[in-house]
Amino acid sequence: MTETTDAKRPAVREEILAYYAQGKEDDRLREGGAPAGRLEFWRTQDVLRRLLPAAPACVLDVGGGSGVHAQWLAEDGYEVELIDPVPLHVEQAARIPGITVRAGDARELPASDAAYDVVLMLGPLYHLPERADRVRALAEAHRAVRPGGLVVAATINRFAQLHDLLREERYFIPLHRERTDAVLADGRHLHHEDGFFTVAHFAQPDEVPTEFAEAGLTVEGQYGIEGVAWLMDGVEDWLDDPDRRAAVLAASRRIESEPSLLGASGHLLTAGRRLP
Repeated sequence: MTETTDAKRPAVREEILAYYAQGKEDDRLREGGAPAGRLEFWRTQDVLRRLLPAAPACVLDVGGGSGVHAQWLAEDGYEVELIDPVPLHVEQAARIPGITVRAGDARELPASDAAYDVVLMLGPLYHLPERADRVRALAEAHRAVRPGGLVVAATINRFAQLHDLLREERYFIPLHRERTDAVLADGRHLHHEDGFFTVAHFAQPDEVPTEFAEAGLTVEGQYGIEGVAWLMDGVEDWLDDPDRRAAVLAASRRIESEPSLLGASGHLLTAGRRLP
């Protein structure tokens, strides 16, 4: 049964809250959305279904948005609790049967110690520009997961915006090119107007394991979500065809942990464990 509880307003930047208050995130990953979003969803689902313990395990979905992933996890038989700082997301997720929903911040989880088999962070890390905040959020995941439990976090790769704007031919616009190039130095994405993503950190793949380690987590693997398929002309038609979609997913799976290709993907999943 879905439940909502009140919590104090999270200390999330206003630009981020305003961006997600537009309500675009729910449609982005669902069937009928943009090709890159659908590929991200299917590949995230594919990787998680191989990593997660068998249902009914207890999953905390931190920054779970409107519940796109929580929904299929609950349908798979998992006990799912979703936490998100965006009021609209909490409202949307609360409509999904079988999950518990409440407001909260990844850096100060409203969760008991060692209460979950799995903690998912499929969004919070790339909205924390400061390294100390990312480590703090991972440390909170370490606290909330049981000894031996799994933590999986998503990051946006450093060159994702460069690749995306080249694909869309927006990189040829001088202002867009200037802002995109500025991100490449340190990963700090500060522009949130003119069709750009909101305030974020775009990480190098090798940054993430060091932050996991500082939070006490032992990394077990990294997985490029979209691989190189998201950049290819024709991917929309491929994803609309069930046979070709299966081939794209299989091809992406074959290269998902190839070190030389991790940074080509738009998003990266890093999986770690709290040691017993």
